[in-house]
Amino acid sequence: MTPPTLVRASLNGLCPRCGAKSLFRGPVALARYCSGCGLDFDALDVGDGPAVFLILIVGTIIVVAAVVVDLTYAPAWWVHLVWLPVAILLTMIGLRFGKAILAYQSFRHDSGEGRLVK
Repeated sequence: MTPPTLVRASLNGLCPRCGAKSLFRGPVALARYCSGCGLDFDALDVGDGPAVFLILIVGTIIVVAAVVVDLTYAPAWWVHLVWLPVAILLTMIGLRFGKAILAYQSFRHDSGEGRLVK
């Protein structure tokens, strides 16, 4: 079986080695290993990279949208409560996609902990 492409693996949560749909065990939590080929996903250190970028990106989108809506329509205060579920949805989608991209790249480039060469 040929390994999936970056885009296909990221959008569908596929294992970077075999292409099985086993990268996630929950909405944004990575599985421990692939049920298809046994690849250890714990070794693919995704870290907090996607979360850091999403805080900045989603925060900017939500704040700009809220300010534009407020200045354009001047709605009641409770209308702005819609931004909370929108922010949560954007973050969940972005985290899933970001973690899948980093896991794929980590596997493809055989990345690991930094080490000094003597």
